[in-house]
Amino acid sequence: MADLDRTEVIKIIAMRTSEGKGVVLQGVDLSEQNLSALCLVEANLKSAKLNHVNLTQADLTKADLSMANLSFADLSEATLHAAKLRDTNLSGADLRGVDLSDADLSKADLRGANLRGADLRRANFWNADMTEVNLIYASLEGAKGLPVGIEEWSSKNA
Repeated sequence: MADLDRTEVIKIIAMRTSEGKGVVLQGVDLSEQNLSALCLVEANLKSAKLNHVNLTQADLTKADLSMANLSFADLSEATLHAAKLRDTNLSGADLRGVDLSDADLSKADLRGANLRGADLRRANFWNADMTEVNLIYASLEGAKGLPVGIEEWSSKNA
């Protein structure tokens, strides 16, 4: 009988809980794991360690990632519609083409994140650190808490 690694266990848990909906992984350490294309709709990932994780094309709709560490994670083309990312570390994360519409990113650390082509409509950025964020081609309509002048900067550099 073969032993399962962390990634395989998480994938089995997510598949068994009605396609990942509502799975509780609060505080779990999934650093450097490949969780691409996983369905984690409404998952509880509060305070999870997800640095350097691969979540490309994952569905994290309405997931709670508050206070999680997603530094240098690859979330390109993932769906985080209406996700809670309050106080989350997303520094250096690859968020190209991600759907963050209606997401709460208040107090998030986005330093150096790549949000090129991301859907940020109606997202909340109050008190988020957006130092050196790439917002080229990002949709910013209705986004709240953006630094003054950032909309003009993003369209001017497109």
